[in-house]
Amino acid sequence: MCFSATASFVASGVIGTIGLATLRHVREPQTLLFAAVPLLFAVHQLCEGFVWLGLDGRIGKIAFDHVAFLFMMYAQGILPLLMPLAVVLMEPVGWRRRAILILTCIGAVVCVWDVAGLIAWPSRTFIQCHSIAYRNPLTGNFLISCLYILATCGALLLSTHRVVRWYGLLNVIGLTIVEIVREFAFASVWCFYAAILSVMLYWQFHRGRIDVEMPNSLSPRLRPFLLPWLRWRGF
Repeated sequence: MCFSATASFVASGVIGTIGLATLRHVREPQTLLFAAVPLLFAVHQLCEGFVWLGLDGRIGKIAFDHVAFLFMMYAQGILPLLMPLAVVLMEPVGWRRRAILILTCIGAVVCVWDVAGLIAWPSRTFIQCHSIAYRNPLTGNFLISCLYILATCGALLLSTHRVVRWYGLLNVIGLTIVEIVREFAFASVWCFYAAILSVMLYWQFHRGRIDVEMPNSLSPRLRPFLLPWLRWRGF
């Protein structure tokens, strides 16, 4: 378990550094939320590192319960709303934007359902086959799980931006494999995979390939949108 906790902490540090570098290249406010995905996943992996420590008895029960709740809140409650919302903010006007907006509404329903379940019902966190399993009576509902995948991955696949579609396709492939091989620890394994995969977004923002007005073209904006403290040299 110490090795697993270390792996989570290392992944969090690496992805967090790349996440900050990604934000440094944001040129439009509409793309800020999507650019923040790697950094948010880094914080998420940091939480799971502490979950591993809690399962090993290295932190107190109250701290363990809090980090386990935070991990599940992001993975099951926030992510189905955050992902389609981040995509729809970057999408130009058209049928794709309308479709993704519908998926955002679906994600909002899933978010409310899962958050209510995590608050109202007790959750269990335990180790199974060297992976962490998270269980909650409401969030494990089959229909909600289907709507979760539809909102989270469907929005990515519908995007006008080529890199977003590739990110969505690779996530669909990953979650399919995880569902077959590690279904009992789906939230833990898939989120780790999605976190590592989010690193690919850095290169696209660095090259200026994600532009709201000119999708799949080099952005004409050379000046970053964010505050100067994210633009230091030699990052």
